[in-house]
Amino acid sequence: MERLNKYLASTGASSRRGADKLIQDGRVKVNGKTVTELGKSINERNDTVTVDDKIVKPANDYSYIMFYKPKGCITTVSDEKGRKTVYDYLEEINVPHLIPVGRLDYDTEGLLLLTNDGDMAHKLTHPSFEVPKTYLVKTEGEIPEHKLAQLRKGVVIDGEKTKRSKVKLLEYKDGVSKVQITISEGKNRQVRKMFQAVEKEVIFLKRIAVGELRLGGLSRGGYRYLNDDEVYYLKNI
Repeated sequence: MERLNKYLASTGASSRRGADKLIQDGRVKVNGKTVTELGKSINERNDTVTVDDKIVKPANDYSYIMFYKPKGCITTVSDEKGRKTVYDYLEEINVPHLIPVGRLDYDTEGLLLLTNDGDMAHKLTHPSFEVPKTYLVKTEGEIPEHKLAQLRKGVVIDGEKTKRSKVKLLEYKDGVSKVQITISEGKNRQVRKMFQAVEKEVIFLKRIAVGELRLGGLSRGGYRYLNDDEVYYLKNI
């Protein structure tokens, strides 16, 4: 027996948390009957599971892709406002149930991982695993050391204090500060809100690394498949 949400994640239909929402929204059926119970377990060998009336099964072949998300597109399959999505850049990839690992907001560019391995996506995005993510930030004006220290120790955003982070001032030139920050959380628009908390507005934001995987070598809108060593690293991070 296997928990339904874990089974859905193994098919690549969604992440583990995304699977819970699919279930709650009534989009999942087991043997033709709609299931809305989050704790439901199934017999993965004998039960038939569908999402939106399409049968889903665990993927035999998983794909892991690094994509350089440009600014000006969103991290969803489609958009009600008609904005460009990351999938518009990945039309040549024939991988079913390819999902983004976390999100980057519309105005943020940089490293985005995509996979049809739902368990991997869950591991890399769940707060308990504390996978570090590194960003390059540009903000107007000079940032004094005491504000950098505040960012390192944690600041309050949305009523909660952020965890400790690594913050390094790379340079201050022509009225712009360039900062590298590494966080281990994934709160909504976290980096932007952290800088707002120290009265600094982010004018450029780019994710340059997830763990030890770095963006180097890709141009905006470009992608590549991860090699075996990189996949092994992610599985054992």
